[in-house]
Amino acid sequence: MMDKILEALIISSHSLPVKKGIVKKVVDAAENSVDREQCKAMFHLTTRLILIGEDNFQKQVGHQVLDAYARYHRCEFEEFFNKGFILNLLQQGYGSLDKKDIGIIDYIHMGLKLIMSCPSVLEIFSFMHTEVLRLVCERPEPLLCAKLSELLSDFVHCIPRGKSAVLFCQQLVRTISQFQCNATQEEEIRGFISQVNKVSNLLQSIWKAEPGALLPSLQEVFVIISATDSIFEPSIALASLVQHIPLQMITVLIRSLITDQNVKDASMTCALCRMIDWLSWPLAQHVETWVIALLKGLASVQKFTILIDVTLLKIDQVFQRLWYPIVRPGALVVLSHMLLSFQHSPEAFHLIVPHTIKLVLVLKDEASPASKVFLVQLTELVHCMMYQYSGFPDLYEPILEAIKDLPKPSEEKMKLTLNQSAWTSHSNSLASCLSRLSGKSETGKTGLINLGNTCYMNSVIQALFMATDFRRSVLSLNLNGSRPLMRKLQLLFAFLAHTQRAAYAPQSFFEESRPPWFTPGSQQDCSEYLRFLLDRLHEEEKTCRMVCENSPPTSVGESSAFECGSVEHPEEISSLTESNLARVDGKTLTEKMFGGKLQTTIHCLNCKSTSQKQEAFTDLPLAFPPCLEDMVEAGSTPLFVPAEYGSKMPAACCTAVISDTLLPAPPDVHDLQVEEVGHRSEAEDERLQTFPLPPVNTMDSTRLPIQSDKLVTVHSNKSVDQNDKTKSVPNLINYFLAPEILNGENKYYCENCASLQNAQKVMQVVDEPEYLILTLLRFSYDSKSHVRRKILDDVTLPLILQLPVEKKIPKSLAIGQPLLSDSPENLPKKLKPSGSVNSSDSQSVSYHLCSIVVHSGMSSESGHYYCYARNTGSGSIGQLCYKTDLAGLSSPSYMTDNDNSSSTSVIWHEPNCKEPSKEWFLFNDSRVTFTSFQSVQNITSRFPKDTAYVLFYRKQQEENDAIYPSTVNGLWVNGDPPLQKELMDAITRDNKLYLQEQELNARTRALQASSTCSFRPHSFDDSDPPGSCGPSGGGGGGSGGFNTISRLVF
Repeated sequence: MMDKILEALIISSHSLPVKKGIVKKVVDAAENSVDREQCKAMFHLTTRLILIGEDNFQKQVGHQVLDAYARYHRCEFEEFFNKGFILNLLQQGYGSLDKKDIGIIDYIHMGLKLIMSCPSVLEIFSFMHTEVLRLVCERPEPLLCAKLSELLSDFVHCIPRGKSAVLFCQQLVRTISQFQCNATQEEEIRGFISQVNKVSNLLQSIWKAEPGALLPSLQEVFVIISATDSIFEPSIALASLVQHIPLQMITVLIRSLITDQNVKDASMTCALCRMIDWLSWPLAQHVETWVIALLKGLASVQKFTILIDVTLLKIDQVFQRLWYPIVRPGALVVLSHMLLSFQHSPEAFHLIVPHTIKLVLVLKDEASPASKVFLVQLTELVHCMMYQYSGFPDLYEPILEAIKDLPKPSEEKMKLTLNQSAWTSHSNSLASCLSRLSGKSETGKTGLINLGNTCYMNSVIQALFMATDFRRSVLSLNLNGSRPLMRKLQLLFAFLAHTQRAAYAPQSFFEESRPPWFTPGSQQDCSEYLRFLLDRLHEEEKTCRMVCENSPPTSVGESSAFECGSVEHPEEISSLTESNLARVDGKTLTEKMFGGKLQTTIHCLNCKSTSQKQEAFTDLPLAFPPCLEDMVEAGSTPLFVPAEYGSKMPAACCTAVISDTLLPAPPDVHDLQVEEVGHRSEAEDERLQTFPLPPVNTMDSTRLPIQSDKLVTVHSNKSVDQNDKTKSVPNLINYFLAPEILNGENKYYCENCASLQNAQKVMQVVDEPEYLILTLLRFSYDSKSHVRRKILDDVTLPLILQLPVEKKIPKSLAIGQPLLSDSPENLPKKLKPSGSVNSSDSQSVSYHLCSIVVHSGMSSESGHYYCYARNTGSGSIGQLCYKTDLAGLSSPSYMTDNDNSSSTSVIWHEPNCKEPSKEWFLFNDSRVTFTSFQSVQNITSRFPKDTAYVLFYRKQQEENDAIYPSTVNGLWVNGDPPLQKELMDAITRDNKLYLQEQELNARTRALQASSTCSFRPHSFDDSDPPGSCGPSGGGGGGSGGFNTISRLVF
C-alpha cells in the first residue's frame, strides 16, 4: 500500500512542503518490516520516478526512497536489480527513455553502489565487461561517455581485462576522436572540456593497470589522425590524451613512427597537421613537446617535404594561438621551432610578419607579468628571424620600431639558436642511431667542394668572403646584367651566406674566373689566382663604367655609375655615396678594398738629384732575407731567386712586380738576385720597429693608442743577426721596404748626369689599402742545384700590425695611376727627375689579422691549400688580447746606421690570453670547423710542411669611418646588405632542391639499412694537420715523413 500512497501524494495538489513532509515519513518507514511484494512494488515505483519522472521533485523523491528501501531490504533489492533488469536497461532503455540516455547510466551507477556488498555483484561485473565495450563501440556522446567513465572509475571491475582491455581502449580513443563541441558559451565549453578530461582520465587509469594497452591505444591515435580519406575531422579532444603518455616514451615512439616504411608521406603530413591543431586544446600538457619531437624526428630522417608543407600550411594557425593566454606558452614553443628550423627560405616567417606588430601592441597593453615575459620571448624570436633573413627593410622596419624598447639578443646567441634549430643540425638527439645529416657544421659556415685540384681557389674565395666589407660591397651591388665575373662572385657569396648545404660547388665561378693559362685539374698557385681575380674584377668594372659613361642616361637624375654597380634601395645609395664612400669615389671596388700605392724614390749619389714614381699594388710580395751562412758561402754566384711571380702570368696580371734586372743587390750581398720589389736590400733608412703597449683598459677602444713612453725601439742593421733565427711578418715588411744601393751592373741611369750612376732606392707606402694582402714568397729557385724548393721557415704572425705610411704626398706627383703595372720595364728608366723631394712624415696605420691561406706540401707543384679566417667587422678589434709586458721580447731586425728611423710594429698575441671562443674558423674545402689563433700560430711547428702563404690584414677604422656601413637605417640586421630578389629566389630554389635530395638519400639509406646502426664519431683528429685528409699529413706520403713524395693538390 505504501507505493500507492507515495504515488498518489506525488500527483496530488498539496503544497510542496506538505509533500516533502510526507515523503520523509515514507523514508523513515523503510526501516520497518515490509513484505517482498511491497518492496518490489516500491522499487518499481522509485525506478520509474528516477528514470522518467516529470520533474526534478519526482526524480529526487525516487532517489531518496530507493536508497532507503535498498539499504534496509538488501536481499529484496538484489533480487530486483539483477542481470536481466540491467541488460534490459542497457539494450532496450526504459519506457520512453532511450538506452543511450545518461539517466540509464546514472541509475545503474547508483544501483551498483547499493548492491556492492551483495554476492550477485560479481555476476553483474562479468557481463558489464561486454556491455561497456558494446556501448563504447556505439560512439556515445561526450556527456554519456563521461558518465560511463565515472561509473567505470568507481567500479573498475566493470572494465574489460586482457585483450578486451586493449580493444576497449582503442574504441574509447575512436569515440574521443568523434567528440564535437558546438557550444559558444564559456560555461558550456568548460563543461565539454570537463567531460573529455573524465574520459581521458579513465584511459590513463586503464593504461596504468594494463600497460600493454598503451601502445595499441597510441597506434590507434595515429591511425585516426593520419587518415587521409576520413569522412570527418578528428576532434582536437584527442589532445587530452597526450598529457597521460609518459615522456620517457617519446624517443622510442617517434623513432618507431618515422622509420615505419608503411607510413606514407601524406599520412604523416595529416598526422602532424592534426597534432599541431591540438595546440588549441585548453590546459593540454606536453602537446608542444610531442609536436616538436615529431618535427625533429622527421628532420632526422630528412623528410623535408613534409616539414616544408606542414610549416607553410600551419604556421599562421600556430601564430593565431598566441592571442589566447591559456594556450599561448605551448603555441610559442612550437612556433619558435617551426620558424627557426625553416632556414632555407623566408617564406614561413613572412607569412606571420603582417600580424606581428598588432600582437606586440596587444601584449604591451596587457601589462601582466606573464605577458611581459612572453613579449620578451617573442621579440627574441623575431630578432633571430630578421637576422637570418635580412634584406627586407620594407617588412622589418615597422617591427623594429614596435620592439625597439625591448631587449635584443646578442649576435652570438642568435647564431647559436639558429644553428641548433636547423633541420640539418647535428644536435638532433633522435638521429643518434641514424645516418648523420650532411647539413652545415656547428660553425654555421659553408664549405666549398673541391672540383679537382681547386683548393687554391677555394681558400682564396673563403678569405675574400670573410673580408666583411668586401663581402658586403659585393652583395649590395645591383649589376643589371653587366659584369659577368662579379655577378658570379655575388651569387657565390650569396650561397656561402645563405645556403643550407654543408658545401657548395662553385663550378660556374671557377669556369668564369680561371686564368686561361691554368690547366683544369692541375696544381696552381693561389696567390697568382688571387691577383688574376682581382685584376679581372677591376678591369671589368672599369670597362663597365666606360660603357655607361658613353651611353646617354635613360631618365633625369639617373646615374650611369649606379647602373653598373649600386645597391638596390635608394636610401642605401644615398647613405653609401654621401657619407661612407665619398673619399674613395671614382675607384673601382678592387681599388677601394685592396688597392694601395707604393712610392719609389731614387737618389743619385753623384748629382744628388731625386726621381720619384708612384705605383699601385693589391698585394705586397714579401721575400725571405738570406741567412748569414748562405751569404758567406754564396760567393759571386746568384743563390735564390723567388720564381713564383711572373713565371706563368701575363704582363697584364694584377701585381706590384718589377723585373729582377732592375733592382740589384746591395753592396754587401753581391750574390743575391730577387725578382720582387723591395726584397733585395738589407739596409733600411728611417725605419724603426716599435712594440706598442696599450694598457688593459684600452681593449674596448676602436683604435690602438700608442703611448710614447711605453715604446720599445728595435733598430735595424745591414747585417743579419746570426743568433736569432726567428722570422716575423714585421721583419719581412721591413726587409721589403729597406733602402738599397744600385751599383755595379745595376747602376741607375740618371737623366741629369746623362750616364749610369750609383744611386739609392727607397720604397714607401704612401696610400694604405683597406685590406692589406701579404704574400710570403716561399717558392724559390736554387741556381746552384737548378731546382725549385719551398722555404719552410716558420713566420710569426701578429694579430695587430702597424704599417708605416708616408701620408704627405708632393702635389707635383701624378695621380690617378692605373691599378696594375703594364709592363716589366726598367723602373729607374721610367722615373723622372724632380729636383728635390718634399718632406713627409711617417705614420703608423694599424691592421688586424683576419685570414691566412696556408700551403701544405713541399713544392709549388704539389700540396694543398686551406684557409684560417675569423669574423671581423669595421672598426672592431675589442676582442683581441694584449700582452702586458714586452720588455723581454726579442725579434730579428735589420739594423740601420740611422737611429731616427721607423719600421713596422706589431702587437703580439699572448698565448695564455683567453681569446673569445669560436672566433676563428678553418676552411678546408668542404670541411669547416672551429679553431683558435693558437692553432694558427703553432701550425708550422706542429706540421713543418704547412706554412702561412697569403695573409689578409684589415685596416683598423674609426667607428664612424668604416669603408662600408654595418647597417642602413638600422635594417641590415645581421650586418650584411639585403639580397636582391633574383639572388634570394635562386637560393630558395636550391635550398628546396637540397632538402629534397637529402630526403631521397635518406629514404634510399633506410631501404638499405640493416637492423643495427653505427656511426663514426664526428671529431677532429689532432694527430693530423688541418691540410690533411688522412694519416699522411701535410706532406702526403704513406709514412707522412718529411722526405716523402708530396701528394698532388686535392
